[in-house]
Amino acid sequence: MNIALSEFAPLSTEIFVLTMACVILIVDVFLSEERRIVSYVLSLATLLVAALISWSMIDNETVVVLNGTFVSDPMAALLKTCIFLITFGVFMYSRAYLVARGIFSGEYYVLGLFAVLGMMVLVSAHNLLTIYLGLELLSLSLYALVAFNRDSADASEAAMKYFVLGALASGMLLYGISMLYGATGSLDIAEVTAALSASSEMEMIQIFALCFIVVGLAFKFGAVPFHMWVPDVYHGAPTPVTLFIGSAPKIAAFAMAMRLLEQTLGGLSADWQDMLTILAVLSLAIGNVIAIAQTNIKRMLAYSTISHVGFLILGLIAGTAEGYSAAMFYAITYALMAIGGFGMIILLSRAGFEADRLDDFKGLNERSPWFALMMLILMFSMAGVPPTVGFYAKLSVLQAVIHVDMVWLAIVAVFFSIIGAFYYIRVVKLMYFDEPETAEPLRPSTDLQIVVSLNGLAVLGLGVFPGALLALCAAVLA
Repeated sequence: MNIALSEFAPLSTEIFVLTMACVILIVDVFLSEERRIVSYVLSLATLLVAALISWSMIDNETVVVLNGTFVSDPMAALLKTCIFLITFGVFMYSRAYLVARGIFSGEYYVLGLFAVLGMMVLVSAHNLLTIYLGLELLSLSLYALVAFNRDSADASEAAMKYFVLGALASGMLLYGISMLYGATGSLDIAEVTAALSASSEMEMIQIFALCFIVVGLAFKFGAVPFHMWVPDVYHGAPTPVTLFIGSAPKIAAFAMAMRLLEQTLGGLSADWQDMLTILAVLSLAIGNVIAIAQTNIKRMLAYSTISHVGFLILGLIAGTAEGYSAAMFYAITYALMAIGGFGMIILLSRAGFEADRLDDFKGLNERSPWFALMMLILMFSMAGVPPTVGFYAKLSVLQAVIHVDMVWLAIVAVFFSIIGAFYYIRVVKLMYFDEPETAEPLRPSTDLQIVVSLNGLAVLGLGVFPGALLALCAAVLA
């Protein structure tokens, strides 16, 4: 099998990230504890350069290389750029937490970069086997990250649950892919699509393949009723890892849904839209209702994630260019909101103290009015209050659903969003109207102050000027 060197040009970002991850792994072996900051800086530099390379490819033509296994298109370029920038924020949030607990090591950043590499492969997959390989590289890195704090029993338990349920989900997806291969005789997305459109009627094997693929996707998204791992993993994992799992992988999951459902199984859209409708309604209902009962903010944000996944799925259900671009906009902006929400937990935490109870946010306005304002912006955005970006994300998805005459689904989404607003506004009430439980001043590191402030202002700025990102999402899918 001869592959021309020119075919590796579209993989330049992947090659760069892989090379740097290996370099950081080797360099870190020779670093003393005092010089561990070198691995951190190298990781941040890697993500910035990769984002620039990926952004430079956003206007390139769609190219399929490596015998049809890898595609470089504008959608992949935009999603990869967003993944790099979100992960850059994750790494900046993480440093202070890891240093305070004596677990600041290069392995965290190396595993993070390998997880990013898995997301990149997933985003650019043009073959069902490539999708599976990208998913496994991402999943295995995340399993190790959840168990990263080896002294924590909660983290070990969360990692075991995540591993067992993640393996089950991967098996479901792989079984669906194998059935699709049996029905079409190919793993190439274009060939599978052609074979499915050529068959005049749906065979039983195609229906089974579709069911297993949707179940596998639902597990990875954390949609109800395949959400059981989300609250336990979010709660048990170290907060920087929770922050990572709850943000960038959602963008990769959206890309996987686009590759599998829209590009591969587009001819069966009437069938998978019905399945997704059930998942979306259940996720919106259970995510928002159960979040109200939570006293731990990490578990509250976990159920909040489930409800947001329901909204994201609504865009896919619409099955139109408007719906897909709205879902992409939602995935990107939700990742930005999620790192801010979990980042505030890190900001309030200190050595020996996890600020993961709702009561830990009491009186934050008295302790730091600026960071209370940042948290208010993030909570209002997740609730969908204008002029934050969360409002426009929800609005664009609802418009796409209404334009395909599914008004009832939009009404259901709005109803549960109103219920969901309660637990976000409760956090704001605790910050502004309750007395603080401690008078100890906040002493966040400089990089943590900078990233929290930029995060909150970005959520507000994208809400005031959402047009550019919305137009970009529509353009890359055109």
